[in-house]
Amino acid sequence: MTPFLHAYFSRLGWEGTPETTVETLRKLHLLHNCAIPFENIDVLLPREMQLDDQSLQDKLITARRGGYCFEQNGLLERALHELGFTVRSLLGRVVLANPPQLPPRTHRLLLVDVEGERWIADVGFGGQTLTAPIRLQADIEQVTPHGDYRLLREGVNWTLQFRHHEHWQSMYIFTLDKQYFADHVMGNFWSAHWPQSHFRHHLLMCRHLPEGGKLTLTNFSFTHWEKGHAVEKTRLADVSALYETLQTRFGLGVDDPRHGFSEAELAAVMAAFDTHPEAGK
Repeated sequence: MTPFLHAYFSRLGWEGTPETTVETLRKLHLLHNCAIPFENIDVLLPREMQLDDQSLQDKLITARRGGYCFEQNGLLERALHELGFTVRSLLGRVVLANPPQLPPRTHRLLLVDVEGERWIADVGFGGQTLTAPIRLQADIEQVTPHGDYRLLREGVNWTLQFRHHEHWQSMYIFTLDKQYFADHVMGNFWSAHWPQSHFRHHLLMCRHLPEGGKLTLTNFSFTHWEKGHAVEKTRLADVSALYETLQTRFGLGVDDPRHGFSEAELAAVMAAFDTHPEAGK
């Protein structure tokens, strides 16, 4: 086992000897979702997010931080590759908010070939992300630990949808075209720097729980979900409570010399938003 895989499995809490099978892919996918939170704090600080292998390892594993799609799926792609999976990144156009025209390719996901089938894996779409791989097959409902999904196909375009109550909601549109590291760098830069990017205007976090629940955070609003229902919903009192919640509920590392951040730095970030707990009362 490579030193990277040893560190990655330790971060995930993996026990056992992984094999190049669909079952291993499923286990790693869920463990990754539950151990490494989705978060965009570096966009807000602001800090440049590097996508090379060492930078992703230093931040998401050593410093015990989280990240968004370009980081999360970049890390998973490396792990799968070192395990012997045939895997490559794809890029998608996010349509969750039903935009009037197609947006740029700013979402990174993975195409995995294993046991004679092609699968989509994605640990980087926040609260609605897949928590298990799904077959690259159109028009079938596919069940994951945290929801039901399906793929639609129109020509070269694939659309991933999730079941939202009684209807299907589109998440993103993608093709199977080959992508290059420069494409990821471009999408990452756009997501972090475009003035209207939602990553620049909200603190967003999500950590999935093994039994089907998840924890989400939007600015000061914390929610614990179970089977689509909020079982705990709290508006955090202040930045101190927020800073503590990041560590205790999301397991976020804050002490690393390079990738950590202080309560004062977090306070400066939150002061930039009109979302203080006292606002609007």
